[in-house]
Amino acid sequence: MATWLTLSPHKHTLRRRPHEHTSYAALAALLFVVGAALSFYTVHAASLSWTRPLPASGSIGITGTVPGKPPTTAATITSPTDGQHSTTTPLAVSGTCPANTLVELFRDNIFAGSTVCDSNGKYSVTVDLLSGKNSFVARVYDALNQAGPDSSTVTVYFDFTTQAATNVTSFDAGAAPMVLVTDAVYRGVFPQQTMTMPISILGGTPPYAVNVLWGDTKNNLQSLADNQTFNMPHTYDKPGIYQVALQATDSKGRVAFLTVAAIVNGQPDTTASTAGAAGTGSSSNSTATQLLALWPLYTASVAMVVSFWLGEKREIRSLSSHGQILTP
Repeated sequence: MATWLTLSPHKHTLRRRPHEHTSYAALAALLFVVGAALSFYTVHAASLSWTRPLPASGSIGITGTVPGKPPTTAATITSPTDGQHSTTTPLAVSGTCPANTLVELFRDNIFAGSTVCDSNGKYSVTVDLLSGKNSFVARVYDALNQAGPDSSTVTVYFDFTTQAATNVTSFDAGAAPMVLVTDAVYRGVFPQQTMTMPISILGGTPPYAVNVLWGDTKNNLQSLADNQTFNMPHTYDKPGIYQVALQATDSKGRVAFLTVAAIVNGQPDTTASTAGAAGTGSSSNSTATQLLALWPLYTASVAMVVSFWLGEKREIRSLSSHGQILTP
């Protein structure tokens, strides 16, 4: 074994030689300073990374919205007025509503159209009228699809006249009433993702022609031999709120209208969000990881110094017991 790794006594006094290269007191002080600094910077970097934790590779991040109270203010129907008679169709139904809610209009308990309440607390939906009595109710929904109270019922009477038929080709007042039906709400769709709209035609006389104006300058025309439900797909290029207008015509010239709001969310920018997070979460998280990687090395250094110190103490006791060295 190398002589610098063993304890050797002075040849004349048998007393242990002093350390020539190391000092346990100095090593202990150095390890204490390094440990204190390492602890401080590790805790500091970890606290920064906790402010915006990023999911590990292969994990899934989940965000959510805690439901609050549903809307407590009902929409109103200010136009048309209750009991009003009309000789034209379609008809604009408008009123007031809680700002930024979704307004759905029901005619005789059947969905008749939807739109988003504007920032001024107003809305307007164009609906078609059936011959005779039409009872309208407006209902608001929040972003979590929680319904608010219903508005007061407003009844409108459609009085068919020859003048009313000028906008309808070969209108037949004796034909079966025709109504367009689809889901009331379309939300959560992203740009470049296909949205499928199921459309049903109630009544009328087949065949039918259905034209869908998607609100983004595009339209689809579909011919139907019967009134079975069919799906109309569409893809929006940009986020926004679009008013989808549907018009169906049957073989007798009867026309049905329906307008529906389609909400297209803004596509999240993965690169931007990652870069934004890197300013605090990513960089600090990386620093904390690097500092944590130093702890095993620091622990090993402490263990090494303690082992040498304990080994030296043991060797001193052994040599002293055999009279080979004199303790100071």
